[in-house]
Amino acid sequence: MGEIRSNVMLENTGDRVVFDRGQGQEADIRRTTVDGLVDTGAVSLMLPQDIVERLGLDQQGTAVVTYADERQDERPLAGPVTVRIGNRAMVTNCIIGPPQSEALIGQVVLEMLDLIADCANHTLEPRHPDYPVLKAKATRSGLSRAPQGHGTGELTQPRLSDPKVLGDNQRPVRGQSCSSSAAVAAS
Repeated sequence: MGEIRSNVMLENTGDRVVFDRGQGQEADIRRTTVDGLVDTGAVSLMLPQDIVERLGLDQQGTAVVTYADERQDERPLAGPVTVRIGNRAMVTNCIIGPPQSEALIGQVVLEMLDLIADCANHTLEPRHPDYPVLKAKATRSGLSRAPQGHGTGELTQPRLSDPKVLGDNQRPVRGQSCSSSAAVAAS
């Protein structure tokens, strides 16, 4: 199938808050860009320890993670970190991976940024071109309303794939990676 890699801009969210309050310089915001591996079998964002340290992220507890080979390990969490892929950004915590390990982009980031892993073309594509559209639990009528300020507020059926974006033969792969890397899922 092949790998999907993406440039990911990472920023210490706390540094940005200090700057936005007028209490620091923009040059003081710790940020870096990494080449991340999109792993649709992973749930969370995992960043190498050296990147977490460079960003100055605070430890936020621990989580038990399950690797693709079913091994489990307790790993520290850090954050908050702003993750930007293309013109989309979100704030999240991350799992701290071993130093010099690969940055893994899991389903939480993909879902929040409304990006689809196109394994055939080795790209990330926005499900909706203008802005992320997040899924919500269906109401009793089976319909949900688009959030105010995003689109027309029309009623839509929640769905896992959009054939207009993916084409007839392609489907997003859930719980499976485009590559053979070790998937990480927070338990």
